[in-house]
Amino acid sequence: MAAAGRVLVYGGRGALGSQCVRYFKSRNWWVASIDLAENEDASANVVVGATESFPEQAEQVTAEVGKLLGEEKVDAILCVAGGWAGGSAKAKSLYKNCDLMWKQSVWTSTISSHLATKHLKEGGLLTLTGAQAALSGTPGMIAYGMAKGAVHQLCQSLAGANSGLPSGSAAVAVLPVTLDTPANRKSMPDADFGSWTPLEFIAETFYDWVAGKNRPN
Repeated sequence: MAAAGRVLVYGGRGALGSQCVRYFKSRNWWVASIDLAENEDASANVVVGATESFPEQAEQVTAEVGKLLGEEKVDAILCVAGGWAGGSAKAKSLYKNCDLMWKQSVWTSTISSHLATKHLKEGGLLTLTGAQAALSGTPGMIAYGMAKGAVHQLCQSLAGANSGLPSGSAAVAVLPVTLDTPANRKSMPDADFGSWTPLEFIAETFYDWVAGKNRPN
């Protein structure tokens, strides 16, 4: 049976990424996961090589995705890679955290954006993962806020004219407050989990947007 559609999930091994892989696969989609490790549920995997060089990592992923897809286009690219780190400007871990946040959020979003210019269908969807907190200052999590702020700026640029994205496509950033992931439950055991965003809701929302249903303009 032919696949109903094709999607790349960047960060496909993480909590949200795994949910997206499962959700789209259950609806007969061809799903490729891009991450530091394979996701066995995916139709195909691109394993990202760990490196301190952004151009090196970007070229590796771009080349492998190109080899995987060939001339085939995808309906959507979902960049759900990311992570969290706290700390003010005087934290001993500031430099390390800034480096980590940049790698997890900005590198992945930038690579996803370039992949979209090459492999996304006209009218397709690119999603990036921002953060509600980064709409204002984040003194207690400097590195995280700075990286997410950069993702917001990138998405606004991509949504403008002549950004390089295919005709009729959409670049949309999701700005969650707190996602209901095992890691977040473990780090905040006393929180009200009911107020958090379920991962399946995000996956379902992406699925609707790809189909053009309630897609933000």
